[in-house]
Amino acid sequence: MPTSLTITEHLAALATAGPRLAEFAATAGWDAAVPTCPAWDVRALVAHQAMVHRWSTAQIVGTDPDAVPNQTALQEHDDLAVYYNEGLDVLIAALRAAPEDLQAMTFLNDAPPPRQFWARRQAHETTMHAVDAQAAALGRTPTTSEVGVTTELAVDGLDELLCGFFTRGRSKLFDGEEYSFAVAPTDADAAWTVHVAERLTVSPGVAAGDVPALRGTAAALYLALWNRGDDIADGHAL
Repeated sequence: MPTSLTITEHLAALATAGPRLAEFAATAGWDAAVPTCPAWDVRALVAHQAMVHRWSTAQIVGTDPDAVPNQTALQEHDDLAVYYNEGLDVLIAALRAAPEDLQAMTFLNDAPPPRQFWARRQAHETTMHAVDAQAAALGRTPTTSEVGVTTELAVDGLDELLCGFFTRGRSKLFDGEEYSFAVAPTDADAAWTVHVAERLTVSPGVAAGDVPALRGTAAALYLALWNRGDDIADGHAL
């Protein structure tokens, strides 16, 4: 599962999404509902992302990840906003300082080397939760154009989602009958064919034959497949 972005580009995405999440959370307020994560309010969202940033840093620097307070405990933190911002800064610094041959745990199929894996994973994790914070500030799911994800980041995120997440474990899409579908961005030279069986597989390109396809801009597909987008009005018909 090679990444199409450099670690510098992933760090730039993380450094953009992290403050956006904090800004939208401040606008929405701690008790605001999160339309894209109905079980959470903004406090739970920020606590979750603060926990994930610290847990990821522990994996990178080799400290005990079990020592990181869990999401429930962090919701009671005296200054969660400061804790979140400090954890984001520490994560970015850890990734910048990590050696190219970093030895650390990874958890997706066919993952890139650990330093690249963690930069990529946290870039996309934080980008999606920034969308959640934006949804809380707006009181609705934001449109693709409002989110403003670049095509390049979206393509990389689609590849991670389809090849890394979709292929883990038993397929939740399989209902006893095998089938295939393609994911084909209209604004990028990239596509994937997903074969749904008991064990889901993904291959590059669009398979020959009559294979239905999910089409739209890379950003619209990226948001939709992470359940953060239903943007049809802008022409992103899936």
